[in-house]
Amino acid sequence: MSLSPLHRSIVTAACGRLIPGSVAAGVVDYIEGLLGAFDVSPPRVWAVTPRGSAFHELSPFEEVAWRRRIGDWQARYDAELPLLGDDFAAASDDEQDARLRAQPALTSLLYEHACEGMYGAPAYGGNRDLVGWRTIGFEGDVAPRGYSDDEVALP
Repeated sequence: MSLSPLHRSIVTAACGRLIPGSVAAGVVDYIEGLLGAFDVSPPRVWAVTPRGSAFHELSPFEEVAWRRRIGDWQARYDAELPLLGDDFAAASDDEQDARLRAQPALTSLLYEHACEGMYGAPAYGGNRDLVGWRTIGFEGDVAPRGYSDDEVALP
């Protein structure tokens, strides 16, 4: 599922307000890829490696579960993005913040997906140039080396 140009502009502006720098990190591409995971085969659900482009096939049970979950997200984006207003991207920062506060369920969903796109594995379309990982001092997947004892903290 591709976001319409209007919805893409709203998601772009909202993500930019929720996590500064996230748009440049590719979070909107991540969200669009997530919503359109079943537009390709195999679906973009389980990456083979964190930085690769290959994805695992899903079992029939996984496919049903993921189609339902993603379908619910698609329906929410379609129904709730218009609540921010067609002029959301052009609104002032203060106005955007007020509209986001007025739609807490949508804002929570956008924030969750923006965080995934910012800090998740780049195989899913976000975390471009590993900017999210660098921001938090995470070097990412270190396989096959693994982590040394000094790099692992006990709870």
